[in-house]
Amino acid sequence: MGDGKISKNAIGGTAGRTTGGTAGGVADRVAQTLLDRIAQGDLSPGERLPGERHLAQQMAVSRVSVRAALQQLKAQGFVTAIQGGGTRIVSSAAAMDDALTALVRSQIDNLHDLAEIRMALESWAARRAAERATPDQVAEIGEALEAMAAAPPRRPVGDGGRRQPDKAVEDMRFHFAIGKAAGSPVYTHILSVIRDILSQMLDFHRYQLFMKPDDDATVLRHHRAIFDAIAGHRPEQAETAMRAHLAWVLTHYDEERGRRGDGDGNEGGDV
Repeated sequence: MGDGKISKNAIGGTAGRTTGGTAGGVADRVAQTLLDRIAQGDLSPGERLPGERHLAQQMAVSRVSVRAALQQLKAQGFVTAIQGGGTRIVSSAAAMDDALTALVRSQIDNLHDLAEIRMALESWAARRAAERATPDQVAEIGEALEAMAAAPPRRPVGDGGRRQPDKAVEDMRFHFAIGKAAGSPVYTHILSVIRDILSQMLDFHRYQLFMKPDDDATVLRHHRAIFDAIAGHRPEQAETAMRAHLAWVLTHYDEERGRRGDGDGNEGGDV
């Protein structure tokens, strides 16, 4: 993540205050600068932008130009206004239609498909993380792993209605930390799209799908293998460990379809 500062050099020096550029041209350059920051991962989905005044100071342009640039980005769907004032980078998961979440949850086959998609995406991410992770990022993945190991099966909802960490929550934190370490803004945005669905999927895994006494220990062992490969900067092993974990998940889906009756994933309603 960036430090929230945007160099005036990024939009051509002091354009808009000391040059003859048109207001529209300056606004276009401001909008492009912000888009570049999003593409580079300096601005993440859900992150709040600095206020118009601070952006204007950072970019050495007028507030009018900043306001026009933000209006462009709002119209394009990259940012959204915050109730009470301010602007936030759009989190696709929050903005998307709930129909996708409902579709994934409606049948076991749809979750099976998502697990297969995760295998393709997350094995790539694990390899990239093993290649690129910084010491701090490795530590963050390790902290999520240890929190997962220490967490009780489920904790009650805390003050303000916010769910407290449990194994499923820490499991998700582990996978998102790997995504961050992969160093790909594209992958980060893909994760933001499926964040809510992934959260429900991991809940289903932890509290319905993995019912055997040793399943929890197996999940933890798989995650340790993934972490060890990333921490050791062994890309091939990291990819293999992630694939092995998700292949194990898929076998559980196959067993679940058998338990539900006809094996086509159409029994049992919502997962």
